[in-house]
Amino acid sequence: MQRIAPLIRFLFFLVLAYLNWAVERPCAEETMTLSITSRVFTHGGEIPARYTCQGKDIAPPLKWTGVPGNARSLVLIVDDPDAPDPEAPRMTWVHWVLYNIPPDAAGLTEGATSSDLPSGTREALNDWKRTGYGGPCPPVGRHRYFHKLYALDMVLPELKNPTKAIVESAMKGHVVGQAELVGTYQKRP
Repeated sequence: MQRIAPLIRFLFFLVLAYLNWAVERPCAEETMTLSITSRVFTHGGEIPARYTCQGKDIAPPLKWTGVPGNARSLVLIVDDPDAPDPEAPRMTWVHWVLYNIPPDAAGLTEGATSSDLPSGTREALNDWKRTGYGGPCPPVGRHRYFHKLYALDMVLPELKNPTKAIVESAMKGHVVGQAELVGTYQKRP
């Protein structure tokens, strides 16, 4: 009996250690990495003309995975930091801003417009002073187009005709995950 007592104590502490590890260990959902992709261009690849001012100027299809479990909404910002000339950029041109995308949305369909957006999604103004997608239309050189997806731990309040800057200010301190997909485009003669 005296030999069994230390073994029981050892097993008891082993079980406690396991339970402590299991409780503190992040679940698989929390360890997933947020990512954003498109079936029509790869990260760093060229955006097909169909999605630009030289084509149909429609939004490319986007897909995301790995949304953190504590996300309450998503924000998508598409912008071009190379405007107007990649050799001498002076501004970042905003092409599309969506906020309050539901965290269970898996992406956006090709050509998504206001009526195609997931329920609850709100639109902000782009640099054409309108909502909706405005495709690449660089005046000179090859530009980069950043498709930035943010997971937030809150749903943003209703914002009246917000710009990218207003959305970014409202989401400050609430980002729990982010991902980026960059495409490039240069106008054809």
